[in-house]
Amino acid sequence: MAASKKIAGGLVATALVMAAAGCADPEEPAGSAAPNAPRKGAPAAPAAPAPGSVLKLIGDGSTSYTGSQPKLGTVEKLAPGEKPPQFVVFSWDGAGEDSQQLFSHFRDVGRKYNARMTYFLSGIYMLPEEKRHLYTAPQHSAGRSDIGFGDLKGIKETAEHLRGAWLEGNEIGTHFNGHFCGPEGGVGTWSVEEWKSEIAQAKSFVKNWKTNSGLTAEKALPFDYDKELIGARTPCLEGQKNFMAAAKQLGFRYDSSGISKQVWPKRTDGLWDLPLQLVPMPGRAFETLSMDYNYLVNQSGTTTQGDPSQHRYWGDQMRDGLLQAFDRAYQGNRAPLIIGNHFESWNGGTYMRAVEETIQNVCTKPEVRCVPFRELADWLDAQDPAALERMRTLGVGEAPKEGWTKFLTAPAAPAAPAAVKQAAEKAAQRTEED
Repeated sequence: MAASKKIAGGLVATALVMAAAGCADPEEPAGSAAPNAPRKGAPAAPAAPAPGSVLKLIGDGSTSYTGSQPKLGTVEKLAPGEKPPQFVVFSWDGAGEDSQQLFSHFRDVGRKYNARMTYFLSGIYMLPEEKRHLYTAPQHSAGRSDIGFGDLKGIKETAEHLRGAWLEGNEIGTHFNGHFCGPEGGVGTWSVEEWKSEIAQAKSFVKNWKTNSGLTAEKALPFDYDKELIGARTPCLEGQKNFMAAAKQLGFRYDSSGISKQVWPKRTDGLWDLPLQLVPMPGRAFETLSMDYNYLVNQSGTTTQGDPSQHRYWGDQMRDGLLQAFDRAYQGNRAPLIIGNHFESWNGGTYMRAVEETIQNVCTKPEVRCVPFRELADWLDAQDPAALERMRTLGVGEAPKEGWTKFLTAPAAPAAPAAVKQAAEKAAQRTEED
């Protein structure tokens, strides 16, 4: 387990730990309009490829180009005065399949309740222990990792669930590799160039998992990871500034390593800053971060298997805190709710139950979209910047006093004074005469 990072200030005083769960660039085929019915005697048009069928293998065949990702939601610009949907993002740090089988379980949960999520894969989960020397973390010797490496069974099963998750409309991000935290060589001490090295290695382990593992008969992942990877969450939420500088240069679109209140997000240095949030801790006089580990720290300290008699209460406390956070956004400012988790059975698995019950409660409500970060970023990109700026003026749980229709209806542009209008017309006339 990785080292902890203490966050203190205002309503929260807790520890953050990002724990672990256990080529040539292809040319995309040009699009074409749908054909008309074939003429008599003309050859039939070729059938469209099945979703996820390989159109082109990439590199050693670990990844592939299969066309557009299926099952994505639609992205549209809000009409003037239209109430924004309530976005909820469930995200997973580490995202490997192990004996707990939580990756496969939450894929089932997502399908059942129409929740598509972001899985932040740790690259070294796709690198077998015997090949650990292929990884050299910044400021560390080759083969070092604070969360271990993969094994053949885990790599094979993780690849299977990465394939399935992507085909179901989920996003595959990155949680990088060795999960180093703290002042001695931790990610918070890394330079921009060192972050670039870490990112390149995380990509490499995904793009070459077949060669590194010897599992050459397995199916390719159905995406080009160079294009799929557009966002991340840093270990222990450390090193965000230099990571974002590196990420911007590499074409990333968002980061989820920050900490904020439940307000509408903004761009920072060209990337969407989509942070974890301060949410209620029912029965306590403070708020905590919207992540399973932070509830744990406030309940059983750094012990991951505390008093069994408290397990159900602790899980209920997390679930109720997340539901309170949802309700104040849903009924208030409609700011996206961002939740982080780990595939871990801490305190008897009570936090996994809490997350599942939260998904069941919120993702089935009207006007709610449980989506990956990528889709939230797409939606934010499509909006009128002025409308987003107005929404950012709303505080936590604050609904527009005048209602959404008036709040998001742009006022008409003021009429130009007659003298100004006449001067503009004369200037235009002189230009035409010249």
